[in-house]
Amino acid sequence: MTDRRRLLIMGAAGRDFHDFNVHWRDRQDVEVIGFTAAQIPNIDGRRYPAALSGSRYPEGLPIWREAELAERIREHKVDLVTLAYSDLPHVEVMHKAALANACGAEFTLLPPRVTMLRAKRPVVAVCAVRTGCGKSQTSRKVVEVLRGLGKRVAVVRHPMPYGDLTQQVCMRFAEIADLERHRCTIEEREEFEPHLRDGNVVFAGIDYARILDAAQAEADVVLWDGGNNDTPFFRPDVHFVVVDPHRAGHELRYHPGETNLRMADVVVVNKISTAEPADVASVLANVAAISPKAKVVKADSPVTVEGGEQVHGKRVLVIEDGPTATHGDMRYGAGHVAARELGAAQIVDPRPFAVGSIREVFANYPHLAEVLPAMGYSDQQVRELEQTINAADCDVVLVGTPIDLGRLLKINKPALRVTYALREHTPGQIEAAISRIL
Repeated sequence: MTDRRRLLIMGAAGRDFHDFNVHWRDRQDVEVIGFTAAQIPNIDGRRYPAALSGSRYPEGLPIWREAELAERIREHKVDLVTLAYSDLPHVEVMHKAALANACGAEFTLLPPRVTMLRAKRPVVAVCAVRTGCGKSQTSRKVVEVLRGLGKRVAVVRHPMPYGDLTQQVCMRFAEIADLERHRCTIEEREEFEPHLRDGNVVFAGIDYARILDAAQAEADVVLWDGGNNDTPFFRPDVHFVVVDPHRAGHELRYHPGETNLRMADVVVVNKISTAEPADVASVLANVAAISPKAKVVKADSPVTVEGGEQVHGKRVLVIEDGPTATHGDMRYGAGHVAARELGAAQIVDPRPFAVGSIREVFANYPHLAEVLPAMGYSDQQVRELEQTINAADCDVVLVGTPIDLGRLLKINKPALRVTYALREHTPGQIEAAISRIL
């Protein structure tokens, strides 16, 4: 092993595992030392399982906190550090590169093509330039179009293996009960449950070669449903990328979202009806500048609230999708939009009522003041989320997450769900983009 370069993979329990499986594991010129973990709580301190590590790593691989990066580089005489997670400002990527270089290690980013698996079926990928742009409603719209064309669709979701890695190698979700069987976190449920409600089968896990085989065995088309602003794990036949004018300029400032935008076949400019016209114009100009051949689809994500008349004139606690509100840097989401549209008298500040890890979330993300992120990476955090909601001094709770939180939490006040779907300004553009590859 002495002639091999010693590699450390920086990740967040997703892209890092995929890159190891398909690119680094069997490289004879590289010795992988381990992984670091960031962005998601409670994912360090584990080991990447021996069953997935290959014959060269019979004891598996350690997963350390990213805060230990410099220490681990020096301790293990690391030659090469590779960054393998998403939704980071470009300047933060370079800070990490500078730290690795200062410790004596080379720093690298793998190009998407070297980790994209080739499918036997057509692949439609839905990605984004930031977390929370609206991939989920875009993905559901794409599936609706494909099923309308008579195609069987398998949805493959970007990995979120936050539990026992040995039990999450290749997971298939066909009904709500499967979420319980696989002990899914709130964050996983937010991605899987809307598809299951629509009758779609979803695959996810760790080993995406095995997942791809399983998905294409029962489908005519595979939909890659991206996570954060990461690039696809499968080589797409048509690549949709969603941009968000509520964060104008971010399409050029985040890794690897800008890479997605430069590779896009179709760019969906979402949430136009609730954005400032100047911000929409800025986003359209940036798209035209760096992805001039991409087809542009203008769209909205209108919100619907059953029983919404209960919001008018009331003090409302707004709950939003966790990743969107935290590392997605969104001060508000669909729930907040709905509260304003329905005439809430006050949007309640959740911070005075936060307990435990929820209080820590607000300390770590000071941009949050009017929304409560639906954090639930552990059973304890789910309990603390419930305690925070029930302690809040409000009349109504608006749940802007894609799932029914009422099935997981006992909420002591009226709670209304906010739903949303993609609406094209010019109907048929998405279908046209898909039809050409079928």
